[in-house]
Amino acid sequence: MLRRQGALLAAVVLIPLATATQAGAATGTRAAPAQPAAACTYTPAVPADNYKGIPDFDPVKAARPFNATLRTSQGAITFKALTDKAPCTTNSFRFLAEKRYFNGSHCHRLTTARLYVLQCGDPTGTGSGGPGYSFPDENLTGATYPAGTVAMANAGPNTNGSQFFFVWKDTKLSPAYTPFGRVTSGLDVLQRIAAGGEDDQNGPGDGYPTLPVNIKRVDVKRGSH
Repeated sequence: MLRRQGALLAAVVLIPLATATQAGAATGTRAAPAQPAAACTYTPAVPADNYKGIPDFDPVKAARPFNATLRTSQGAITFKALTDKAPCTTNSFRFLAEKRYFNGSHCHRLTTARLYVLQCGDPTGTGSGGPGYSFPDENLTGATYPAGTVAMANAGPNTNGSQFFFVWKDTKLSPAYTPFGRVTSGLDVLQRIAAGGEDDQNGPGDGYPTLPVNIKRVDVKRGSH
């Protein structure tokens, strides 16, 4: 998705955001991404904000279904992790959540024109933060982004880190952002946040949400396929 608030590059014309290593993401017209890596590998990368280490990848553990609930200042948002379709991504999210990486952070970007997303996952709140590692894209073949999608922000192929976005209204994006979850509860919370508007600091319909979305904690619970 995009880059950071107040210092966006000209390339960020349409939207989702990311870190310094994740900076460019979702411009609606980006070229087709490179094919994802065959294996899940977490590669050290900068920045390393609120560093919690680098996760291991155990295919058996990564395949276990789970639900994640973000307890935010605007209400709870729960999503089902697509561990069967994006195990590398969901394993990373679970690792960060269990390490309390997201606790005390806030969602730093809301878009309300052409693209309809709320972006979170940067502990610096600038749109340039990252966890100290990157990993490959997954689940891109035929990817679409209807309301309730949870997907990764990035700065190009295979540059995923900690930043992700919720789609609060059906959105058209190139299949370049790994979908890794589906909202099961709290879509109304996202839509209320969107209805509150944003400050246009990145351009019309693109800025910091007017209703602050502070993430108090993220609870991970075992789920079912």
